[in-house]
Amino acid sequence: MKTLEYTDYEQPPAVAERPAPQAAMGEVLVRVAGAALNPLDIKIHAGYMINFFPVAFPYVPGTDISGTIEAIGDGVSGWKTGDEIIARLDPSKGGAFAEFAAVPADQLVRAPTSMPLAESAGLVTIGGTAWQILFDEFAVTSGQRVLVHGAAGPVGAFATQLAVQSGAEVFATASAQDADYVRGLGAAQVIDYRNERFEDQLSDIDLVVDTVGGDVEKRSLKVLKQGGTLIATPIPPDADRARAAGVEAKFVFHRSDAARLGHVAERADHGVKVRLDRIVGFEDAADAFARQAGGDAKGKIIFKPRS
Repeated sequence: MKTLEYTDYEQPPAVAERPAPQAAMGEVLVRVAGAALNPLDIKIHAGYMINFFPVAFPYVPGTDISGTIEAIGDGVSGWKTGDEIIARLDPSKGGAFAEFAAVPADQLVRAPTSMPLAESAGLVTIGGTAWQILFDEFAVTSGQRVLVHGAAGPVGAFATQLAVQSGAEVFATASAQDADYVRGLGAAQVIDYRNERFEDQLSDIDLVVDTVGGDVEKRSLKVLKQGGTLIATPIPPDADRARAAGVEAKFVFHRSDAARLGHVAERADHGVKVRLDRIVGFEDAADAFARQAGGDAKGKIIFKPRS
């Protein structure tokens, strides 16, 4: 089978030929329809995550996968060949950027039917992260006021839609060119972060979803109501500073959870969408890595091993 792999940290990924994996005990073999590129893949490639997710070379990157079950290993029940699935692979093992992947059966989730199978790979990390923020760490409810920073980005856009579906009043920061897109997600107000200061316009916010970090975190404390919550994804926020302001600050790093991903797939079938940047094949995958690393992607980049 064809794979995309690299032989050391920071080495350009290249196409290779490898034997297809076998479905071991508790696994299924998946014919890959799509694999989504994530910031984590770039960090692993650069060697930044070596203490958390060490890898063995040659390494086939990618954690977020969609596809069709091709074969079933011993000890697996409840699945059959031909079932369409989405799943998240162990980051240290990778394996999504290939024609086939062995996937633990306990990580399988039935793919949503509302979108093309290849594109549904884009749900996995962004949907899981947004779900962790809104429901695991906060429990958003109808009538609450939520501010989403970076609402045009993949996680921010998904969080905006989930919060709106939950009945929250959602405010967002984004660039002026993305304002219409974010309003289309259901945001009540979109603030141009380049030319406006959100803290001059908002107050009494119950939850701030910070996908941006930096000075935005400190400024966000000013708009939260007493007892409110800030949840950040770039780096852990300053908990002491938040406590002094009378609010709570948390950090979310996405963790694989099939039950959570099942909720995400269900929401996708009820209208929550993924913003796509582009779909690439093997010949363009290395350029896609560079695009993701450079921060140029407007949405999810999906690797599709077959045209």
